[in-house]
Amino acid sequence: MSELIDHVRLGKSGLYVPVLGMGTWGDGFRPGASVSRSVKALRKGLDLGMVLIDTAESYGSGFSEKVVGEAIKGQRDKVIVATKVSASHLGYDDVLRSAEKSLKHLNTEFIDLYQVHSPSSWIPVKETMKAMEHLIDEGKIRSIGVSNFSVDQIKEAQEALSKCDLVSNQVEYSLLDREIEYDILPYCQYEKITVIAYTPIKQGEILTGRISGRLREIGDKYEKTPIQVALNWLLTKPEVIAIPKALKIEHLEENVGATGWMLSNKDIRLLEAGVC
Repeated sequence: MSELIDHVRLGKSGLYVPVLGMGTWGDGFRPGASVSRSVKALRKGLDLGMVLIDTAESYGSGFSEKVVGEAIKGQRDKVIVATKVSASHLGYDDVLRSAEKSLKHLNTEFIDLYQVHSPSSWIPVKETMKAMEHLIDEGKIRSIGVSNFSVDQIKEAQEALSKCDLVSNQVEYSLLDREIEYDILPYCQYEKITVIAYTPIKQGEILTGRISGRLREIGDKYEKTPIQVALNWLLTKPEVIAIPKALKIEHLEENVGATGWMLSNKDIRLLEAGVC
């Protein structure tokens, strides 16, 4: 596997993850999609060094996890597998059942990063985190994360953990969606909680509108594509990694081309000014 992609520590855990991983939400990871095509894409991404794969029990009602399980056969020890428990399954026993189901779908004995997909308005987070720590004790998960949590919700989750650290918060973050910079990102950076950015290229929307010209202009300077520039911008942020989804080999290769170099501070300011 490629070692060209930089790795960073996942929160305060002992896990090190690539700054660029792979997401599995949407087309290609739903029932009816070509399993062979999706598996081929994930395996190509692994060969390119994107050894973090993120999925969820809710993606295709388990279909996505099964695709990931097929893709990592024979190389489980080289892959960092992240999945999520749904907000409707955050009761103590439900978390345990969901974890067992995900382990079966993924065809693995443990999950590297188990995340709460989104906060519940009726199940106390203390109950959820108690189940998470039980899974840690059993060796079924290696670290605990959350997704779509506000600062207050992150704090509540942290306080609910008695012997483990909260290592990540997966949120939407891109040049076109910078809302987390007001409070979530600074808090996570201070607490050493890794921000996992999903939809980092906003499903291609960065290629249209007022920012597209600036992305192309800056990309020309580095001999990089607009997508590569947008992803690289994310990777300049401390405690941030990204998980773009791609099914085409050329798109996977393009994504990897966002690593191994860094935008100048001047170009970062130019990009950010273009979306204000």
